[in-house]
Amino acid sequence: MTPVQVKICGITDPESLATAAEAGADWVGFVFFPPSPRALQPARAAALSAGLVGGPGRVGLFVDPTDAEVAVVLDALPLDALQVYATAERVAALRARFDRPVWRAIGVATASDLPAEAADRLVLEARPPATATRPGGNAIGFDWSVLRGWRAPVPWLLAGGLTPLTVAAAIRATGAPGVDVSSGVERAPGVKDPALIRAFVAAAHAACVSVAAPPSAVGAPASPAR
Repeated sequence: MTPVQVKICGITDPESLATAAEAGADWVGFVFFPPSPRALQPARAAALSAGLVGGPGRVGLFVDPTDAEVAVVLDALPLDALQVYATAERVAALRARFDRPVWRAIGVATASDLPAEAADRLVLEARPPATATRPGGNAIGFDWSVLRGWRAPVPWLLAGGLTPLTVAAAIRATGAPGVDVSSGVERAPGVKDPALIRAFVAAAHAACVSVAAPPSAVGAPASPAR
């Protein structure tokens, strides 16, 4: 059995960062997309990151970024990975340009949305509603049954509508080797709740998955958490 990896995304304050690290999160995410209530300026993210010695990896979230936008952030703080909403071709270009892992975030509604091409890691969540102002972080799940038969080309994380109360069932149903949460551990948009962070990490880490469990072992479909 292999422990499930956990990413706490949308960190905006020192207490949330320290809590994620103390709880054993594998990664923390800083959002660099202005429409998000969790968006940070590079200088603010750098100040937060400076207070964390060791601990979880630092991931920067971007939406269709230019090279210049990514460079400004990397000049301010040393991210361990870039998480982007972009095409597979753009992912490859960013990896070549900045010489660090690039994760591709993908909205899923049907099996045809599931990627076959590689990135360094994939983040799967629900395709955003037509009225959404951002491509992710909308606190909704997708029908996990579309994962049946899909062979992940690289490690991946399940995201979208997960909470401390639902994450263990989600892991068991999908065999996800990692999970990504943001709004599911908040008491208000953009405001993390330390108790929810601790509960989420504990629940995810307790739900170990078999290293041999294929994505085809999907059970019940997801239902939105809220």
